[in-house]
Amino acid sequence: MEERFFDRDVSWLSFNHRVLQEARDRRVPLYERLKFLAIYSSNLDEFYRVRVASLRSFKKLRRKTRQQYHLQPRRTLRQVQRIVQYQQLLFGETFREEIIPDLAGKGINLIEDSQFNPAQQVFSETYFDKEVAPLLKPVFLHTGIRAPFLKNKSLYFVGRAADDAQVAVLVEIPSEQKGRFVSLPSQDGGHYVTFLDDIVRHNIDRFLPGAIEGPVYSIKLSRDAELYIDDELSGNLIEKIKRGLEERASGLPTRFLYDAALPPELLDPLIEIFQLKKSDLIPGARYHNFSDFFAFPEPPGIPGLRDDPMPALPHPVLQNASSIFEVVRKGDQLLHYPYQTFEYLPAWIREAAERPVVQSIKITVYRIADHSEVAKALMYALEKGKEVTVFVEAKARFDEETNLVWGQRLQDAGARIIYSIPNLKVHAKVLLITTRAKRGPIHFAYLGTGNFNEKTARVYADHALLTADPRLTEEVAQLFAFLEGTSPGPEFQSLLVAPLTLRDRLTALVDREIHHAQMGREAYIMLKLNSLEDRNMIDKLYEAGQAGVRVYLIIRGICCLLPGRPGLSENIRAISIVDRFLEHARIYLFGNGGQEEIYLASADWMTRNLDRRIEVAFPVYDPELFKQLRILLEIQLAGNLKARILDAKQENNYVVREPHQPYVQAQPAFYEYLKSLL
Repeated sequence: MEERFFDRDVSWLSFNHRVLQEARDRRVPLYERLKFLAIYSSNLDEFYRVRVASLRSFKKLRRKTRQQYHLQPRRTLRQVQRIVQYQQLLFGETFREEIIPDLAGKGINLIEDSQFNPAQQVFSETYFDKEVAPLLKPVFLHTGIRAPFLKNKSLYFVGRAADDAQVAVLVEIPSEQKGRFVSLPSQDGGHYVTFLDDIVRHNIDRFLPGAIEGPVYSIKLSRDAELYIDDELSGNLIEKIKRGLEERASGLPTRFLYDAALPPELLDPLIEIFQLKKSDLIPGARYHNFSDFFAFPEPPGIPGLRDDPMPALPHPVLQNASSIFEVVRKGDQLLHYPYQTFEYLPAWIREAAERPVVQSIKITVYRIADHSEVAKALMYALEKGKEVTVFVEAKARFDEETNLVWGQRLQDAGARIIYSIPNLKVHAKVLLITTRAKRGPIHFAYLGTGNFNEKTARVYADHALLTADPRLTEEVAQLFAFLEGTSPGPEFQSLLVAPLTLRDRLTALVDREIHHAQMGREAYIMLKLNSLEDRNMIDKLYEAGQAGVRVYLIIRGICCLLPGRPGLSENIRAISIVDRFLEHARIYLFGNGGQEEIYLASADWMTRNLDRRIEVAFPVYDPELFKQLRILLEIQLAGNLKARILDAKQENNYVVREPHQPYVQAQPAFYEYLKSLL
């Protein structure tokens, strides 16, 4: 039987390979290449903590259940192991053979302890004695005795114990307290940096004289990060979340990463002591935790280390407006992050706080920044006596703690806080401002594809609509009533809301394109998504392509659809763009027989988004705003510098520029387009 779907976890690894491609691309500035190594490493850590942990859990399910949900965990885990080992070889080769020499070519020398000159050796010993040694707590390991707890992602050295009564000596590298990199003195005007690991490595024999026989080797353990929480109606969900956060660090091992030079006679007892499985073992290189390269020291005065600046642009209408309310009252406005500044949103909330006619502000919070200007603006609104309702998603993976902290602060300030819905995550990004008027309340709304988070808005490519159009705002008010439990059965005409109407409406929109194709009319669909995974929607796209509908996909991450396969999907073309900004927006465009419709959305086409989350897709009615999004899609589909072809094998070949075609790098091109609107 012909395969119709690409495995989601293997597809995710293909996405992370595209990140690694950016680190390997010599056209990318050197410190940006380091950044992509850090992103790759951070991504892979999370993948092991979440997806690999889930796959191992799936192995425990009954065969019938695995078949029902199309799960092949053993096969997938074998593929994962093989792919990751290959990618790790590319990663190490890129770092050792390209990044290190290229840094040296810029006068930035990342050196090991064996390369320290006499002055650097003296500095290393002094630094170690004063800054590092007081933080070290060596542990002597024995077989048959309870092992010490290895913290998730922490770095350790392990060496063979000189005393035959012991197996090994374990030392945690205090990188969280001291940082990962140490700048060294220079005698030739160059910049010298070393890993904290090498400071410890150089001094370990002085610190533990006679205790370790031979060299030390680096190890790291990743632990299961999945929160196993029952979303039942009874019980205190928030307390369960908090307990889950406390337990997360002590989850089961999912990856034991070790220096490949670690000899078997030392590795074998470690496997026994830490009760590791063969599938946990991942050989690596001398250094781990490359996510620390986000903070690699950058010497001043060296040009060309970073991308050329692309400062956030002002909005052509909002920038000089005396009132955001009055601008939005006259017509919809569209923001494009990070190309345009995020500051208009907290400014709008602050303006709402100061306007006497504003009665209430309601907002959904999925991922909020640590020092959130949005939350501070909501606090200001509370000070001004406004009713503030905040729906806090307490199950947003890895952001639960920040969400809970801000939820408590806002609640203490007088806001009404609603935490989570059983069996659902609220992933929609919506804000509703309600004003008093003689004829009844008037609503203003903000609908976005990305989070209310100014930190991510600097690097995530997203869109947000500010509107007073009652076709949209009245339905946003209905959505909040549903979230508050005061409207059990809202009716949505303009908004597409999961899990209530989104799947059925999307299916109907695809069916409409199929009908146009069958009638001999031009029919096409353009989808820009983070992930395309839902099998029913993929089958519907296959059906559309086979009916003559042209389907264009721009997928950043997971793509389980097989494009370009004869007899199945030859009318479907898919690309992926990885560049300086993370492509996070979701855009759905349908040709509709020449009367195009376009939706922005918080939802990917994944089963979880369509069936188990509150999501919102919203139409863009204004012709000028519609044009901006249409141009964005055209630019991205024409890209030939950062676009990769997603074929049935997901080999990540770059889009080839034809000789007559201009070079198109989509993100800078869209930035220049927005600049032309000023």
